[in-house]
Amino acid sequence: AMPALWRRATRLTALTAILVLAPILTAATSAQDRPAPSLDLAAGWAGFADDGIVSEGLIGGAGRFYLSPRVAIGPELLYISGENHSHTVLTGNLTFDFIAPVAGRPARVTPFLVVGGGMFQTRQSFFGDDFTHTEGAFTGGGGVRAAVGDRVTVGVDARLGWETHLRVNGVVGVRLGR
Repeated sequence: AMPALWRRATRLTALTAILVLAPILTAATSAQDRPAPSLDLAAGWAGFADDGIVSEGLIGGAGRFYLSPRVAIGPELLYISGENHSHTVLTGNLTFDFIAPVAGRPARVTPFLVVGGGMFQTRQSFFGDDFTHTEGAFTGGGGVRAAVGDRVTVGVDARLGWETHLRVNGVVGVRLGR
């Protein structure tokens, strides 16, 4: 009963934050001041705390939709591969860019912070049986993106999250509009 209640409370909190913050942030700026939405592809490493550090590879993608020149929201989907298991992580992220864009274009180098919340699903094979477990998830951290063209960025970020892990990955981003 408690996990279901926790999931509902988490969803309601996230929805309320989006509904309250979106009009405030968008009213503070015009559409011309905001960067265009972007899609990011990520690949990297996740280390999970166990009797030591369990190292696993990750791939994923994320979208960023700017509410203001420096604040974006968007989904992120990750796949993390382990020896006899895998994880799927789906979060909604809030990103804060420390440097505002100029004329709607991102700065050459943009340090950022990111926090996200959502779900973490583990699929595991154990003695020939498959098990699936889903729980709440969150991540927080930061990184840096650098513009390598009008629409392309490359970067790196590092995050801590629950289920307890450290994640470091490279990112290639593509801006979808002008």
